[in-house]
Amino acid sequence: MDKTAGGSALKGVLFVTTAVFLFAVADAMNKYLVERHPISLVQAGRYLVNVLLLLVIMLPRHGTGLWRTQRTGWVVMRGIILALATLTMSLALQRMPVGETVAIIYLAPIMVMLLSGPLLHEKVHPAAWFGALLAFGGVILVMRPGGGLDTWGVVFALLNAALGTAYHLMTRVLARTETTMSMLFHVALVGTVAFGATAVAALPSVLPTTTDLALIAAMGVIATAGHFLFTIAYREGPPALLAPVNYLHLVWAGLLGWLAFDHIPDTLSILGMALVLVAGVAVAVRAGRAD
Repeated sequence: MDKTAGGSALKGVLFVTTAVFLFAVADAMNKYLVERHPISLVQAGRYLVNVLLLLVIMLPRHGTGLWRTQRTGWVVMRGIILALATLTMSLALQRMPVGETVAIIYLAPIMVMLLSGPLLHEKVHPAAWFGALLAFGGVILVMRPGGGLDTWGVVFALLNAALGTAYHLMTRVLARTETTMSMLFHVALVGTVAFGATAVAALPSVLPTTTDLALIAAMGVIATAGHFLFTIAYREGPPALLAPVNYLHLVWAGLLGWLAFDHIPDTLSILGMALVLVAGVAVAVRAGRAD
């Protein structure tokens, strides 16, 4: 690898590392906010900020290409799936610590890999099945009976993993005909409309404080910045190198859960989270070598 390529790949790794850190920060902020305010209100604000940022920053550069699509119905459906994923993630975070929640939802990348064979006709190496079993074992340790996690929180986290799997599979299919920016914009627009409509009905008698409104807006900025960095990272480095870095999200989530909420998982939960981390990285590395 020449120095230029090496430097570019390093930038890609740094971008992904920063992006997943921002995602973990947004998760922690989300937990704090949805424990205090209706989910619909918090997410409507977050998605509205996302739309406004895309319009201000990307519209001058992309023009009508920002929202132009070829398969509009499927693009909107993808946005609805992500809005439902956001809802289930928020419901899980209301009931569970950040680290354990993120560990469970990281079943999604494993499921995407396994389902890409029968659904997208991509080759799945037998070693990937071993990695999947290892990850499932880790998740079982995290959400085991007697582990202290809220049952409904676990259910919502598993639903989020299922929705995340569908979302990523649709993204891989739609990427063949749609631009990254148009898919990002429609996700933000659908989320704004969906949560905005329900926020009106759930509007509390006491509105959030100025500080909480600022946190909602900041969460929107942080999440948008994370998605932007995540997108440009793959222009700098190969997916085989960057995919394992995604699993730093689990590390950041665990650390922020401790720092922000003073939550330290028990020994078996830490072991389970470690198994998910190791299995995910191993599967991503193996998939990259296969490519």
